[in-house]
Amino acid sequence: MTRLGQILPPAVIAAVGAWVAWISYTQQPADAFLFPRLISTVFVLLALWALGQAILGRARVEAGISWKALSNLAPGFLVLLVYVFWAAKSLGFYTATAIGFFLLLSLYDPGDHRAPRVWARRLAITAVFTLVMYGLFAQLLNVFTPREVLF
Repeated sequence: MTRLGQILPPAVIAAVGAWVAWISYTQQPADAFLFPRLISTVFVLLALWALGQAILGRARVEAGISWKALSNLAPGFLVLLVYVFWAAKSLGFYTATAIGFFLLLSLYDPGDHRAPRVWARRLAITAVFTLVMYGLFAQLLNVFTPREVLF
């Protein structure tokens, strides 16, 4: 892998992390952004550490991501983009989270797509995941989430 190939990914991640951190530190009400501030700050620090390792030539990278792996990740990345830039705000955090998680689970679960039992398991896992998210954000952390259509 070229030196630029080692430096570019952590630089992009650090830039995205800095953007998310900046947004979380400049928005109001401040209490609603406590969790994003914490996560984005850690995200930026880790990305800067990885960037420093790459610049100093200490990155332990053998090879880049293959086109096959990238094509496997592309549908999930598309779901992520729709979730972040539209669904969470338009549908509400928990509704969009349930839909996004179910889509990701359906895309990447190797179970048979023709078996009703597998679909029932996916629905059950999605419901539990959404309840855990609700318990974490609404009950434990007491943070605001985007609210719209359902909740």
